[in-house]
Amino acid sequence: MKTLFSLLLSLFSLFALAQNKNSKEEWQQLFNGKDLSGWDVKIRGYGLNENFGNTFRVEDGKMVVRYNAYDDFKQRYGHIFYKNDFSYYRVAVEYRFVGEQPKGGEGWAQRNSGIMVHGQPAATMGKDQDFPISIEVQLLGGLNKGERSTCNLCTPGTHVVYEGKLDTRHCINSTSKTYNGDQWVRAEVLVLGDSLIRHYINGEQVLEYQKPQIGGGVVSGFDPSQKPDGKLLAEGSISLQSESHPVEFRKVELLNLKGCMDPKATNFKSYYIKADNTLCTYAGRK
Repeated sequence: MKTLFSLLLSLFSLFALAQNKNSKEEWQQLFNGKDLSGWDVKIRGYGLNENFGNTFRVEDGKMVVRYNAYDDFKQRYGHIFYKNDFSYYRVAVEYRFVGEQPKGGEGWAQRNSGIMVHGQPAATMGKDQDFPISIEVQLLGGLNKGERSTCNLCTPGTHVVYEGKLDTRHCINSTSKTYNGDQWVRAEVLVLGDSLIRHYINGEQVLEYQKPQIGGGVVSGFDPSQKPDGKLLAEGSISLQSESHPVEFRKVELLNLKGCMDPKATNFKSYYIKADNTLCTYAGRK
């Protein structure tokens, strides 16, 4: 029996070693550092891919939001959408706020941007729609006067379950610290279909909620067919915001977890990746 136990232990150790050796995280760079290939622009008051004033552009290898051509902001909220939808994933951006708002930018929008997840497709937004129906991971910079958390939750046309009950507030603050100045900050979001979403700042979890779904207001100009209230959001677009303050993104990357978290996924790969505290296993079947 002792010999058999030793043999089984040795086999288990070899198996674990093989897993660790093959472990990897294959992050996909959504922004190539050169141009806006693979992205669509939608600015309020303009048609799809009418990038008014070259608002979204690439400078020095960074995706940036600029307002040089704005004499007045006039609530021309903008979003830049990645071409594909996703359901189970980790998305991360490295961002910083710079400069000053243009004339007409609201006070609440100072040093304010966001990552929109589980959003509607860019092509379905109305010409005068202000925000995509989505879950917003709100990015805020400090104002050098008191605390101002980042990686908060805002909900244009959506609701979530927070702390065990449906929460209809538009915004819920995270537990993050305040980031003043022009420092780079890494924001990461773990999105698991219609079950769970977690926010992280510089590797620290700062917010968690469940069951993202369509509902509520704080969005205008939308096609009613795009807002079936009560529908759970299991997948959707990813977009970055232009809300009137210059912002820069030096990295936008995604780790697709669909193959190991979604039981309906096909063409699985045979390796292991660690998603949060969960060992994510690709089964290798076709």
